Amino acid sequence: MKRFVIVGLGNFGSSVAEALYSRGHDVIAVDTDERAVDNIAPHCSRAAVGDGRQRETLEEVGAGEADAAVVSTGDDITASILATMALTDLGIENVYAKVISHNHARVMVRLGVTETVFPERESGYNLASRISEKGVLNYVRMARNLSVQELVVPDDWRGRTLRDLEVRAQFGVSVVGIHDTTNDEMIVPPDPDETLERTDTLLLAGPDDALEAVAELANETAT
Repeated sequence: MKRFVIVGLGNFGSSVAEALYSRGHDVIAVDTDERAVDNIAPHCSRAAVGDGRQRETLEEVGAGEADAAVVSTGDDITASILATMALTDLGIENVYAKVISHNHARVMVRLGVTETVFPERESGYNLASRISEKGVLNYVRMARNLSVQELVVPDDWRGRTLRDLEVRAQFGVSVVGIHDTTNDEMIVPPDPDETLERTDTLLLAGPDDALEAVAELANETAT
């Protein structure tokens, strides 16, 4: 079990706190909004009303022993910066920060955060990727040159094997899993000699342009 401290309990911060707590971790949640603290209290180890920008406040709630922290202070960039500085002053090495713009992200990177998260941009990008291609069920951008998508098996691929299709050689993407939707079973890694069925979906990883090419093939061959 790890200890996490969440500073800022808007939709994003509260969701992270609840998800970590549901996985059995020790979660400390801090916000200046008493109502937000009351709402998250049943879903974390400790919820406290306080100023997460202050090192003293964070020390009082036990944040100094945390393995990692998440800063989610809404549109208040100054609060985001000060909370991050207070957390790093406590010796917390892994700090993840929600950002609201590219400039905000640049500042947080300069402060040495482990990772910045831009939920609105990422959600918009993923939605656009899904709805622009008929066969794409899920799409997650992992980095600038790597994304993962779940794709309905193209008609021309049904009844064939991954070894026969040579997907990586043909398209430059890797099939990292096969989702058998009839049993709701994800097979990772996939069997290269297993025949692909109509009820299967493929979990593909690779550059955006290569994934788009595969999705276009699925659209062209769809019946």
